Amino acid sequence: MAKKDYTPLSKNILRLVGGRENIESVYHCVTRLRFKLKDEALADTEAIKNLDGVVTVMKSGGQYQVVIGNHVPDVYANFLEVSGIHMDTSEKDESKENKMSLGAKFIDIISGVFSPILGVLAATGMIKGLAALLLALHWVTAESGTYQLLNIAGDGLFTFLPMFLGYTAMKKFGGTPFVGIAIAAALVHPNVSALSAGEPLYTLFNGTIFQSNIHITFLGIPVILMSYASSVIPIIVSAYFAAKLEKRLKRIIPDVVKAFVVPFFTIMIMVPLTFIVIGPIATWAGSLLGAATVWVYKLSPVLTGILLGGLWQVFVMFGLHWGLVPIAINNLATLKYDPILATVTFVCFAQIGAVLAVMLKTKDKNVKSLSVPAFISGVFGVTEPAIYGVTLPLKKPFIMSCIGGAVGGGMIGAFSSKLWMIGGLGIFAIPTYIQPGGKLDLSFWGAIMALVASFIVGFLLTYFFGFQGKETENKVETTLPVNTEETKRLVFMSPLTGNVIPLSHIEDGAFSSEAMGKGVAIEPTEGKVVSPVNGVVTALFQTKHAICITSEDGLDILIHIGMDTVKLEGKYFTAHVKQGDAVKVGDVLVEFDIDQIKEAGYEIVTPVVITNSDTFSEIKATSNRTVRQLEALLEIYA
Repeated sequence: MAKKDYTPLSKNILRLVGGRENIESVYHCVTRLRFKLKDEALADTEAIKNLDGVVTVMKSGGQYQVVIGNHVPDVYANFLEVSGIHMDTSEKDESKENKMSLGAKFIDIISGVFSPILGVLAATGMIKGLAALLLALHWVTAESGTYQLLNIAGDGLFTFLPMFLGYTAMKKFGGTPFVGIAIAAALVHPNVSALSAGEPLYTLFNGTIFQSNIHITFLGIPVILMSYASSVIPIIVSAYFAAKLEKRLKRIIPDVVKAFVVPFFTIMIMVPLTFIVIGPIATWAGSLLGAATVWVYKLSPVLTGILLGGLWQVFVMFGLHWGLVPIAINNLATLKYDPILATVTFVCFAQIGAVLAVMLKTKDKNVKSLSVPAFISGVFGVTEPAIYGVTLPLKKPFIMSCIGGAVGGGMIGAFSSKLWMIGGLGIFAIPTYIQPGGKLDLSFWGAIMALVASFIVGFLLTYFFGFQGKETENKVETTLPVNTEETKRLVFMSPLTGNVIPLSHIEDGAFSSEAMGKGVAIEPTEGKVVSPVNGVVTALFQTKHAICITSEDGLDILIHIGMDTVKLEGKYFTAHVKQGDAVKVGDVLVEFDIDQIKEAGYEIVTPVVITNSDTFSEIKATSNRTVRQLEALLEIYA
């Protein structure tokens, strides 16, 4: 089906809100375009309300909200294209950054810097791993052109990694990405190594771990020359300060020369500063970080492997794994190997072992159909379909897969297996355990045994102890069809526990007018939303306050947690699914902290509406004043 063209709608909205010059920022939540306008009086509200494709217009908290519906992401993307507004300047990103805790900021920075290159980093690592595998099997020699070209193709990105990180880090910190590349290019310039040739002028920090030979000076200041190829920390720190400097320069340099004078001063200041101060300090910090992780690992490699292997899937679910990824890359740069991620690379096989057990024992066709693609994707290291679609909703299989991961991680620690390169996931990670030179030693075969053990333990524990073949003892069907001679009735279950409130009694006009669809509101007494249907998550806004599901029966469902809670930017919300996930009745979708949301000054009244209610003849709400999860909430008549 051809994608709908929202250009006419976008152009009309742009014109009627007062044009681009009247827009300070724009972003979207799950149903609305949220504008911050310079002058709301310039917007023709009634005309916007009458546009085909607009549900209504709301004004709240200094925001001008154009309610679109579930397809707002497509309208938003088209609006940015039509208006020429760059989404990086959106108020969303700035407010999110300002409200984050220190730990959340760290994870956000790391993911923002590394996630754009992880795909190509894994791809080039797979090429390098293939070269190592061919060498280990004696199919090529180290001197052959085939091996050397494959090794160059695989090693090129890692050698010039600072240039890639210079781009992503500057973009993350709000600077000009190509300025970041220019600074990084200076760090890995071939002439840097030539500068350190010959006898040093003198030595600094003699007799300490920071002892450094000085070969050149800059304006009389000693320069500690180091190799920054494959380094991680120096360019990220340098990009942070470069972005700060660039923003200040933009405020004081005239617009007519800003395009070239700002990068001129930024690069001219930051390159010497990085070589003289930032680079050495960051390099020493990276070396100490690598030494510290190895020291902790060596205290008990087995215990480290058990803990990391057992908890890795939990880390991934909450995004905490990002904290270990840069440590591993830093270890590869400073130590030439990494023992940390080595313990968790094969956890995916414990997960698919549990999935296979479920697939063999289940009598539920939906679970079986979900298990097959989840198993296949897990073989290649992509475990989200397995976790969210199969094992986590069933609880015990997820626990058994964690135990399998702990066993595999402990074995890898016992064999002192290490990663010698960044590579692919799942079976593609096997070559990363091959030492340089193609040596297949006991540490490599230990890793293979750990892979097999993870799979077997996950399978056997789930098959015999973690799954009875009954998905839930008290499972409620997605909707309960009752056929009569005249009509078909669907009983829709409640996703929340709480007090039932008619939509007409809530303050938000988009919901109380039923412009978004018919349904009810619930004032939750428990901070957990479960899926009321079998279906697919069609939208989950990044602030996690609202979720849309399309059921197998064709219901389009919107669950909007609280009023105006989009402004919390995800704080106090935890999502357990993502857009595109298949869900079953009772699966936990989102958890939220009721008390914290109330303390922040927001209502927790949650509309539950059928957004395509106009396709049904009648929708009746329950007459009960309270409702529990998966109790009857609506009666829907075809």
